[in-house]
Amino acid sequence: MISGTASVIDGDTLEIHGQRIRMFGIDAPESRQTCARDGRAWRCGADAANALDRKISGALVSCEKRDTDRYRRVVAICSSHGVDLNAWMVGQGWAVAYRQYSTVYVPEEAEAKTARRGIWESKFAMPWEWRKGARE
Repeated sequence: MISGTASVIDGDTLEIHGQRIRMFGIDAPESRQTCARDGRAWRCGADAANALDRKISGALVSCEKRDTDRYRRVVAICSSHGVDLNAWMVGQGWAVAYRQYSTVYVPEEAEAKTARRGIWESKFAMPWEWRKGARE
């Protein structure tokens, strides 16, 4: 378990005590990623990171390690005040379920998509597609 004050790196990555933590089972838009809403680009990646930062708001964050990724980051389920932050990000529409690694957050994604929350109110490339060069 890693606990402490977290810094938000992006919508699915935190840092606690100098340790980078990739949030398990979710993929958020990249910091530089844009989405299209009403025919105009908006900085959905930055908004996702800002939403996570507001949710944490300096509170204690605890992350339970699940794995280590190829970049040697801890992959974990993180919580604050008893709230699963991974589930919260997907449920608010600021991240998608990263089905390549887990289907745990698929119900939250379906709910966010139906409610058109966060990125679901726009056109966007899935984060893993955006990283490979796809742009919306």
